[in-house]
Amino acid sequence: MYVIVEIQGQQFKAEKDRFLYVHYLGEAVKEGDSVEFDRVLLADVDGAVKVGAPTVEGAKVVCEVAESLVKGDKVIVFKKKRRKGYRRKNGHRQYFTKIVIKDIIA
Repeated sequence: MYVIVEIQGQQFKAEKDRFLYVHYLGEAVKEGDSVEFDRVLLADVDGAVKVGAPTVEGAKVVCEVAESLVKGDKVIVFKKKRRKGYRRKNGHRQYFTKIVIKDIIA
C-alpha cells in the first residue's frame, strides 16, 4: 500500500514506516510531534488504484517528526565570464525535516 501525497508543493511517494525528507516545516513542529497531510493525490490499496480529482476524499497520511531540522548537502553555485575577470562563488545548504510515515488512511 502506498500513496502519492503533496507536502508543501512537492509530491512524495509515501509508504508505511518509511522516512521522508521534506522542506523545513518551521519551528512550530518539534521532534516527536504528529503531523497529518490530507492532500493525497493517488492511493494504491492492494492493487486497486484510486486517483483523486484533485485529491482522494477522506485519505490522509499520519507522520511523526523524527528530526525537525536537517541540513542537506552543500550546493556550490559558480559563475564565470571568460577573459573578463568575473568570478562569483556561492554556497547553499537547504534545510529539511525528517519525518517517518506512521499510518496511511485511504
